[in-house]
Amino acid sequence: MSQDDARPLEVACPQCRKAVAWSEDNPYRPFCSRRCRLLDLGAWADESHRIAGEPAMDETDIDAWLAQADRDGDR
Repeated sequence: MSQDDARPLEVACPQCRKAVAWSEDNPYRPFCSRRCRLLDLGAWADESHRIAGEPAMDETDIDAWLAQADRDGDR
């Protein structure tokens, strides 16, 4: 079977779960449409989507950590 005869990989649209052909003919891949792509982008923008992990330290946490390290170093 040649490369041209192979069916493109199908993936589920991350937004609506519809089957989507993973090919260069789909400018929205892995999404099925512009709408689904924009809905997903909006979810990241309003922080509905998050990457799991430890929360990042903000500047006040870093300042407190440095002050504690200074106090511990003076002992």
